[in-house]
Amino acid sequence: MRLHVGRKSQGIFKFSNNRPSVGDMIKAGDHDRLPDLIPIRHERMAVSPFAFYRGTASIMAYDLSFLPRTDIKVQAIGDCHLMNFGGFATPERTLIFDANDFDETLPASWEWDIKRLATSFVLAARHNHLKSTDAKEMAFILTQSYRRHIIDFARMNLLDLWYMKFDVQAIREKSKSIEMKQMLGDAMMKAQRETNEKIFYKTTRQVSGNFEIADQPPLIYHSPEMNDKIQMKNFLGNYSKTLSDDRRWLFEQYTLVDIAMKVTGVGSVGTRCYIVLMMNKNQEPLFLQVKEAKESVLEKFTAKSLYSHSGQRVVEGQRLVQAASDIFLGWSTWSEGRQYYLRQLRDRKIAPSVEQFDRELLTAYAGLCGRMLARAHAKTGNASLIAGYMGKSEMMDEAISSFAMAYADQTEKDYEDFRKTKF
Repeated sequence: MRLHVGRKSQGIFKFSNNRPSVGDMIKAGDHDRLPDLIPIRHERMAVSPFAFYRGTASIMAYDLSFLPRTDIKVQAIGDCHLMNFGGFATPERTLIFDANDFDETLPASWEWDIKRLATSFVLAARHNHLKSTDAKEMAFILTQSYRRHIIDFARMNLLDLWYMKFDVQAIREKSKSIEMKQMLGDAMMKAQRETNEKIFYKTTRQVSGNFEIADQPPLIYHSPEMNDKIQMKNFLGNYSKTLSDDRRWLFEQYTLVDIAMKVTGVGSVGTRCYIVLMMNKNQEPLFLQVKEAKESVLEKFTAKSLYSHSGQRVVEGQRLVQAASDIFLGWSTWSEGRQYYLRQLRDRKIAPSVEQFDRELLTAYAGLCGRMLARAHAKTGNASLIAGYMGKSEMMDEAISSFAMAYADQTEKDYEDFRKTKF
């Protein structure tokens, strides 16, 4: 395999001569998004090259498709950047660290995930005004952590690997960084307060004795698309069929109260994303997030998903990769054949403030993300083959970090072109 795809070739970035303009690629990505929300998407992408990168997974997928790759398939996260990792509560209510965004997940070559993640660390370091040598070191540390851990995971018993979880408390206790210990401690305390009850009091209002989600335009508002209560009940009924029997029973203890559009993230802005308020007979709230699922940006360059329903593609990919998944993870279809997946809204989630990380915190975070990605790929692909290809030397660490620097340069050029484009 090394003769077929040399490891040093993994460090080279050169885009296709037929590469469309940045403006054309962004416009293609805007297709079928809600027109009123597209300006918000562009505004968020225009904040910085780092923010722009978050919204352009489709551009990178196009560029990666022309580069050398081993084609060792794993369940790729797809949009694998450092803001799509974080903490959340397992069904047993333990806080763990894992990947948490799977909108683009699909079986694909393992290099695509590591290259996108490494580039995101370079852009984050530049955004945080770290030195160029520090930026490259972040990508190097990430890849080194991935390589060393995938060697370890390749030797593990498969069941032990599937049972493995990255407990946030254990990570905090083992961390040698005082800053990391403090950051994780604060994050854990905040996560424990992120309950359905807290979300309820922050996002609802009482009208004539009934509760409803409070409009906060243009980010939260009631949409005519989802005001048909009968159709919504049918939508939720079909969703419940994708849950296991015990979880379906739990879900059926709640009844629909209200639903509203909620703008979220960067790459998702303009797609149809909603929050659903449900309550049980004791007036205890449950919030669900409903996200539109489209074809993965990787599908044009790999193969069509095994699943005809894009929401199922997201759910099944998430269940494969994560050590533990939300008990309410499922999918359904709305009018006009629009496909969605559902999960709990902000269930004790930890979202690291990466844009404020200093060199020490970003270094520790790179090592942690590399370890997590290695476990994800070892679970769903041929870990021995990846480990053997990468080897024990630092050749691949150097190659991926060189690629990340080159692609970060290209992203900054694309960002400037985007800023000049009239939409």
